[in-house]
Amino acid sequence: MEKNNLYPIFLKMYQLQTLIVGGGHVALEKLTFLLKSSPNANVHMVATFFREDTKALANRFDINMIVISYEESFLCDKDLIIAATNNRDVNKQIYKDAKSRNLLINVADTPELCDFYLGGVVTKGNIKIAISTNGKSPTMAKRLRQFFEEVIPEEINDLTQNLNQFTKTIKGDFALKVTKLNKLTKGLLTE
Repeated sequence: MEKNNLYPIFLKMYQLQTLIVGGGHVALEKLTFLLKSSPNANVHMVATFFREDTKALANRFDINMIVISYEESFLCDKDLIIAATNNRDVNKQIYKDAKSRNLLINVADTPELCDFYLGGVVTKGNIKIAISTNGKSPTMAKRLRQFFEEVIPEEINDLTQNLNQFTKTIKGDFALKVTKLNKLTKGLLTE
């Protein structure tokens, strides 16, 4: 049986410089996903054209957009690259350029040219759940995201805040704190 060996991480996107190359439907999808999860992300976009809805979203979040053909120099000072043009050759060139600079890259709809995938994300206050299908089925990730958004109550954030306050009051070493928190939260799974 195939196994998902990806390692999930949560990035502080406001500290990273992200470049999206493309301005069409796929670029809009990537930008929308990124801003939904990290509205304060530092994103720059480069494309020969931008759809009106892409421009509207980018303007709402103060995203820097440049109307020009891709050049390798656009990778300078960037940390994360998303290639989302409708030209496979351009996307492959972006991939090669990014790899030569040791940058992390996602080439839309080309899993073999991705260092990372943009999975489904559920956010409820301070709780964030990432869903990955190992790049096999974005539709499944979307359906799971919708399911978890429905079943996880908004009050989960209150519980998180309360547990945070309780944790600060526990005296003792790390092992004792873990034991007390495990005992306190055990009922969350049995009710």
